[in-house]
Amino acid sequence: MKQKWMMATACLAAIGTQVVAQTQYDAARLTGSELNGTARFVGLGGAMGALGADISVIGTNPAGIGLYRSNEVSASFGFNATAAKSNFSGTRMDDSRTRASFDQAGFVYSTKVGNRTSLRYLNFGFNYHKSKNFNRLMVAGGGLNGLSQTQQMANMMEGAINSIAEVDRIYEYNGSGTNPYSPTQSDYPYLGVMGVRTDLVGVRKDETGLKGWNGEASGYKSREEGGIQQYDFNISFNVEDRMYFGATLGVYDVDYKRTTYYTEDIYDGAHEGFYELQNWFRTEGTGVDFKVGAIFRPLEDSPFRFGLAVHTPTWYTLTDTYASDLYSEIQFAGEEGVSKVEEYTPDYVNGATLRDYELRTPWKFNASLGTVVGGIMALGAEYEFSDYGSSKLYYDGGDEMYNQSQYIKEDLKGVHTLRIGMETRIVPEFSLRAGYNYSTSGFEKTAYKALDWNDMRTDTEYENHNDRHTVTVGMGYRGKAFFADLAYKYDLYKSDFYAFSADALQATKLDNERHQVLMTVGFRF
Repeated sequence: MKQKWMMATACLAAIGTQVVAQTQYDAARLTGSELNGTARFVGLGGAMGALGADISVIGTNPAGIGLYRSNEVSASFGFNATAAKSNFSGTRMDDSRTRASFDQAGFVYSTKVGNRTSLRYLNFGFNYHKSKNFNRLMVAGGGLNGLSQTQQMANMMEGAINSIAEVDRIYEYNGSGTNPYSPTQSDYPYLGVMGVRTDLVGVRKDETGLKGWNGEASGYKSREEGGIQQYDFNISFNVEDRMYFGATLGVYDVDYKRTTYYTEDIYDGAHEGFYELQNWFRTEGTGVDFKVGAIFRPLEDSPFRFGLAVHTPTWYTLTDTYASDLYSEIQFAGEEGVSKVEEYTPDYVNGATLRDYELRTPWKFNASLGTVVGGIMALGAEYEFSDYGSSKLYYDGGDEMYNQSQYIKEDLKGVHTLRIGMETRIVPEFSLRAGYNYSTSGFEKTAYKALDWNDMRTDTEYENHNDRHTVTVGMGYRGKAFFADLAYKYDLYKSDFYAFSADALQATKLDNERHQVLMTVGFRF
């Protein structure tokens, strides 16, 4: 941790202005996708890259649309239930929420070229689906054994000041003189300034530095909302019913909101009190990527086929908006009454700080196998790899955020995903399905978030996700024109949550679950 803190301090000291640093956690949030789409695709665990002939493969292996021989239109909707159970130092809490969702809508237009020509079909497709769902509630808390977020505030502030006298000027600021929040007049961190002005950060008795308080107990809750909407435009080819090729242009719309509340009971000798920190954070923006894929059926008399696909990085143009409110109540020994102070970040009422930036996600590589057994059972398997550590963050003008890219390289790593699925026909019209996904963690075990010494951000919390397991089941009806599918998905992953950054702080252990019921209706003609 010390090495990373020193690197940030040394590099930013030369800049001499306040920064709004996006972090490796902002990059990881928008990297990758969740299993979602049509109920048939979800029911098979998404393992359809080589099987094809489902509109959702437009986003995994674009060549799968080349297996269509008729037109199709479909839409999917359902319900999501999320739950997060926390355990911090033996204190257990949990929270959950359920929401309806519209998950997918699209069509395929299939054009037959000829029976004896090499090019048999030329197909076009469009599909919308929700590639990520951010909706979640979480609560946590427990004893701190002397550790405190205020100590992080003091460390940040100590890295920004040149003399103790600056602390007095910040504490007494009344609208005249140097504004400690001004990005053009000062280099102070917003969280540190708020800590000074609410009596949470003070000067040591020997005036050799700054100090925070001792933390007795903490409480935290967060509400996350929004998602990433994905719009895919596809063209695909069927060559002699043996080779299939496709390309997809993907367009993404990001809308992520997070509201957090953190409180601590604090003490220092004869003094005691508590404080509350609220943060409002939002990310909005758009992105674009390109995918190419191919499927081959090597043996003319065999249904076995294999597929390959490559996804370029997604280039996001993003804007972050955030604001915070810090309130403290402290009883100082020997003083009558309780000191009550509230401090807002600038322009709190209007949404506060804005930051425009860019994100480049990693390349993604996909390989898949598929076959049909006895004419009634389809089997699929798929492997995917993406190196999260190669993501890059850029300033609005296009210059790379070198510190943040270095943090990404250190704290994020390659993610391996395995998908398997099966579908068996019970009678000509009805089928049953099952699938399983396993994805490795994208975080190194040593990953952490440390705000820079002159950062405008005030959200100290971070979460390291572990491996993810997904189990799916489903069923479907196929008529001459109309079809309907139903799927159930269960997601489970554990994670380590930290309300602030401190070497000795134990992780809050989280068990995260998501239940999804999904239904698709459509027509082929």
